Amino acid sequence: MKYYIAILFFIFSFSKTFSQSPVEDELGSWFTFLGNHKVSDKVSISTLIQAWDYELADNFNFILYNLSLNYAVSPKVTTTLAYGYADIDSGFETNGPHTFENRLSEQIGYKHKLFKLPIDHRLRAEQRFLNKSTSNITHNRLRYRLGLKIPLNKTLFFRIHNEYITTLNSKKVTGFSENRFYSALGINVSKSVNVQVGYLNRAIKKLSLHRLQLGLFYKIDLRKKEL
Repeated sequence: MKYYIAILFFIFSFSKTFSQSPVEDELGSWFTFLGNHKVSDKVSISTLIQAWDYELADNFNFILYNLSLNYAVSPKVTTTLAYGYADIDSGFETNGPHTFENRLSEQIGYKHKLFKLPIDHRLRAEQRFLNKSTSNITHNRLRYRLGLKIPLNKTLFFRIHNEYITTLNSKKVTGFSENRFYSALGINVSKSVNVQVGYLNRAIKKLSLHRLQLGLFYKIDLRKKEL
């Protein structure tokens, strides 16, 4: 376990060295609350709240509320339809107007094992309807995430993933849009609840942003139990 913590610390220290702008110099926060509610053998509903801050629990950046309907095609493949609403403050240390977003997304997830390690893939298409103070804009994005979960013991695990995001059909954004690298130490509080504490790096608009990530993830089985 000490080995994985050392890797996490090294990644953060290495990234911090190359900070160039004031927003890059700040260690921000990224909070995630994700719940999965299983309603049948094939169908589940997910609820997500995600909040970002430019500084640790300060200087608001973004909050997203998301509701998803999931269908398990097989034990390895899951499809998802989702709607999200977001409030976005793109100004660092400014009081500019916010952008409000309505988001639709379609997703397919695939899980398998490689050398006994659980690997997960996530491919997502998004339609983002952005309501700005001066205009309304629609962005279409494609996202691909590759993840790995390394069990350390029954209680602890190491989570790492990288997500590539590209924006399509935009005059202001072409080709590469963003890359998100995440690594964290996870704690299984119970069979249905885990907490993750880690580091997330956002490479966006030639910036390298550093975020301390804190996530709470839980699963609830709402299927009727046989007596």
